[in-house]
Amino acid sequence: MTDSAKPTASPFSFKPYNETKGEEYMNEAQLKHFATILKNWKAELMHEVDRTVHHMQDDAANFPDPNDRATQESEFSLELRTRDRERRLIKKIDESLKEIESGDYGFCESCGIEIGIRRLEARPTASLCIDCKTLDEIREKQMG
Repeated sequence: MTDSAKPTASPFSFKPYNETKGEEYMNEAQLKHFATILKNWKAELMHEVDRTVHHMQDDAANFPDPNDRATQESEFSLELRTRDRERRLIKKIDESLKEIESGDYGFCESCGIEIGIRRLEARPTASLCIDCKTLDEIREKQMG
């Protein structure tokens, strides 16, 4: 495999945190672990934003054929929608990093219990425990 063919490091390519018996929840080591995950994830997303901007600047062309123009506009539109979702995700990552600083990270914003290490590793921006999230989704289904 050549250097250019190597896959980029995923923000989720980390060593899972090994809890020790009796360890305090969201201690300094755990907070550092999650801050690293969140910062790596944000850096990866920001890299994608930069890549999109350069791609759109480099590939923007005024095609004489309406079909080619429509294809390009469709591709750009899809890419911009993806970047918009990622922009909202970056905002959630920033909020999670602020929660780490304030000491609120890792606790359910609804009921206050621990969200859990494994759930946070799967979804580092989670702000609800699994029970509150499940209830939230049930309410959403009933409303919609």
